[in-house]
Amino acid sequence: MIDTSDVRFFDLLLRTGVRLHCAERGDRDGDPILFIHGWPDSWFSFSRVLLQMHRRFRCIAVDQRGFGDSDRPESTYSIAEFGDDIIAALDALAIDRAVLVGHSFGSFVARQVAILTPERVRALILIGTGFVGSNQTTREVQHFLRDLPDPIPIQFARDFQSSTAYRPVPPDFFGRIVTESLKLPPRLWQRTMNSLVEHDDTQHLAQIAVPALLLWGDRDALFSRRDQESVISTLPAARLTVYEETGHCPNWERPEQVAADIADFVSRL
Repeated sequence: MIDTSDVRFFDLLLRTGVRLHCAERGDRDGDPILFIHGWPDSWFSFSRVLLQMHRRFRCIAVDQRGFGDSDRPESTYSIAEFGDDIIAALDALAIDRAVLVGHSFGSFVARQVAILTPERVRALILIGTGFVGSNQTTREVQHFLRDLPDPIPIQFARDFQSSTAYRPVPPDFFGRIVTESLKLPPRLWQRTMNSLVEHDDTQHLAQIAVPALLLWGDRDALFSRRDQESVISTLPAARLTVYEETGHCPNWERPEQVAADIADFVSRL
């Protein structure tokens, strides 16, 4: 079982009236690191990493709107809107600047924040990111979701989540991952995937001047090595760390190594 006894949980009311569920671990006066999960996950997708992070850091993982235990308001659920939520969350937390860690879908949200408010971002750590959100795999998922029944079939959620990892993860952890994904209503599975496929920030990436670290598994079935090289060539201050025999979710599959790489990167800023 994942021991979350020293994780603090709270709800954050944004200035927009949206309530985000959050998990926090570490020193409240430490360097703030904000974790932004992927699709269709929740804060829990970072739980194994949070438990490996040194307590000197202030680690905060959010459930984005619609996901996990956060509010599900009627809205566009665009990447821009998710980015605005993160900026509002930093305001509500009284954090001037933070390191943003985004996984997959969440990496595009983190990039959006760095483009809109570069003064709020100390650095970016992008896990399993893509150059753009649209590729053959994401379009295939988008197409399949059009006929998705309500409620979401548990087997579908299980099959999708298992397809994103290459290395085995603890069964209890994976079971919770599936449970968390089923909190996302069927209509939002479709709408949020549409937002990812339609999003293209490539013309603005060169504006991101903060240090950036890309973490990528060489068995990633969603975003390719070419994606990583394209992002690296566009961001002025970015570097890539590759995990061998690892899928799309290094934060699930190699939490100790991911936590160590994040800590080392942040410590060197």
